[in-house]
Amino acid sequence: MNLNTGRTEAITAVTRYSVASDGAGIAHIKTADIYGSNVFSDQEMKNRLPKEVYKKMHRTIEHGETLDASIADVVAQAMKDWAVERGATHYAHVFYPLTGITAEKHDSFLDPDGKGGTIAQFAGKLLIQGEPDASSFPSGGIRATFEARGYTAWDVTSPAYILENPNGCTLCIPTAFCSWTGEALDKKVPLLRSMQALNTQAQRILKLFGHKHVGMVSATAGPEQEYFLIDRNFYFARPDLLNCGRTLFGQKPPKGQELEDQYFGKIPDRVLACMFETEHELYKLGVPVKTRHNEVAPSQYEIAPVYESANVGTDHNYLVMYMLQRIAEKYGLVCLLAEKPFAAINGSGKHVNWSLGCAGLGNLLEPGDTPHDNAQFLVFCAAVIRAVHKHSGLLRAVIASAANDHRLGANEAPPAIISVYLGEQLTDVFTQIEKGGATSSKKKEVMHIGVDTLPVLPKDAGDRNRTSPFAFTGNKFEFRAVGSSQSISGPLIALNTIMAESLDAMATELEKAGGDEKKLNEAIQTQIAKVMKEHKAVLFEGDNYCEEWHAEAAKRGLLNLRATPDALPELIKPAVLAMFEKYGVLSEREVRSRYEVYAHRYCLDVAIESKLAYSIAQTKILPAALEHQARLAASAVDQKTLGLEPDLAPLKDVTARVVELTKAIAKLKKEIEHESDGETLAHAKHYRDKVIPAIEALRVVVDGLEEIMPDDLWPLPTYQEMLFIK
Repeated sequence: MNLNTGRTEAITAVTRYSVASDGAGIAHIKTADIYGSNVFSDQEMKNRLPKEVYKKMHRTIEHGETLDASIADVVAQAMKDWAVERGATHYAHVFYPLTGITAEKHDSFLDPDGKGGTIAQFAGKLLIQGEPDASSFPSGGIRATFEARGYTAWDVTSPAYILENPNGCTLCIPTAFCSWTGEALDKKVPLLRSMQALNTQAQRILKLFGHKHVGMVSATAGPEQEYFLIDRNFYFARPDLLNCGRTLFGQKPPKGQELEDQYFGKIPDRVLACMFETEHELYKLGVPVKTRHNEVAPSQYEIAPVYESANVGTDHNYLVMYMLQRIAEKYGLVCLLAEKPFAAINGSGKHVNWSLGCAGLGNLLEPGDTPHDNAQFLVFCAAVIRAVHKHSGLLRAVIASAANDHRLGANEAPPAIISVYLGEQLTDVFTQIEKGGATSSKKKEVMHIGVDTLPVLPKDAGDRNRTSPFAFTGNKFEFRAVGSSQSISGPLIALNTIMAESLDAMATELEKAGGDEKKLNEAIQTQIAKVMKEHKAVLFEGDNYCEEWHAEAAKRGLLNLRATPDALPELIKPAVLAMFEKYGVLSEREVRSRYEVYAHRYCLDVAIESKLAYSIAQTKILPAALEHQARLAASAVDQKTLGLEPDLAPLKDVTARVVELTKAIAKLKKEIEHESDGETLAHAKHYRDKVIPAIEALRVVVDGLEEIMPDDLWPLPTYQEMLFIK
């Protein structure tokens, strides 16, 4: 009896795959010829809109001025004409609900003309506002299920674009999504509010340094997206991957990532072809993807963009995830975005490079060659240190999920302790200021490699720290703890808001200098020294992965919120609620609704995984184990019939394991069926404390069985097959 027919067929199907014809049609196309071709870009608007209309649009996009609604009809007409010329038949308001993925409703441009025909129309009111059903999206109690009305509102700061399909094209319009009561039901509204708050407070600091009319200060973001690619045949043979995006069982293969030969290695042809086409489609959408490479784990990869406006960068990251999954299908692959799809090897993160700047001054976190003399930079950098230390709990909460809990603290990811890495140069400068004033900065040097034919290389003043959850990387901070499947909007909302609060506090003190340059310089020194004295505990230059750091962090009073039920209550602490309310980012009701949504989502995710684990163990693993037991028993009987003394050790071993398996299955079933009364958080804690340990205990037994079972009986594609057969 062969129980692994699906697995065998999957392996056979993979070995038949050929990449020869896929992607061949794009090899001759130059990037410059297609970049932004499917975007209603600034240049496209300039070409198609009357001059005054274009100027009004430009002022809203570049300077944050209120949109003049009177121009909507003109813009809508131009946008429709452009889209129809490119084959669009429908338009869709794309919005970003609390599901963590995008949502859209498609409407045709065509209307009956009353004469038996149709005419393509798209009025300004249709561009500005849409009305999807709000009751079917997570609202955390803001909307009752019988109250359905919701609105989408055109986000003029994120350009419209066209998504192509073999049978037609759709004009996609990025929009905000709110309830009939005007409360945010999405991830875009609070992000835009947080950017507005950050600009307001940053302008106060810049004014102190004598800057006027420098343009809107905007947060910028560039998320490095990690992901896995495996063959679709294996994916469909694994119910756990199919339903929850990660493997619930799987014995570690003899070769994992120990040799580190995957990292930056040669990209397999099939994968590279997929990457080329993905990038090609993203270029057409104006997504500035720049880097691709193999990641550390087998079958793991990364794609990284140039960083851009936080709002546009967030929208673009959704498009990156969508295109990775869509194009992978064409090559017989599946893109896995889950944070920890395979145990015992690295999971996937989304390192969010965050900074802020304006048109008139550029990047405000650029230290220059002599950062000790760059008072403006030092103020902004000190504000970051203060913000991260004061609100580390919030930063942990906005990256919390059941999936990311499996990754945080593992050997490739920062722990759940939020700390800041500045590097040798800046640490030295801020230490000098704390002691009384900075007079020097460590200089950049050159590196002599010792080979005459190799060039002399410039050497940065300090090394980088890949283990830090929040590291300074030259002219930006890299938030490394964000999960690969998560929207970057939550982390950006938090970063922008805590930075606004920090800049507000510092500006309030510095403004007391009253325009006196000498007093201002003294106030800057005093404020930065104060930040160091009160918040230097958050600075850590060492190895965040080591166990010693956990003990040291506890001594410093830093939070170590290991699981989502520990972290989410940070969202509704009085200080956090007051801060979001003060800067107009989220009302208390909106924050509490998000808390409920995320806590409920944690419960749902773990519930799905627990039911899958139970089902797979009961219907696939147990029958295979019983069949193996029966074979061993039959063999023992045959040997005895022949007068031989059978070796009963294997039979006893598998019998004991079958007993363990049935007990572990029963234990998990009991925990799944447990009903806990009370708040959502009480349910979440039950899943954390009882259900997840029961899943892990079952996994130990199942993975042990995989190690001893005959190959022809094991029903699931193995790690070795999924990660190394390409």
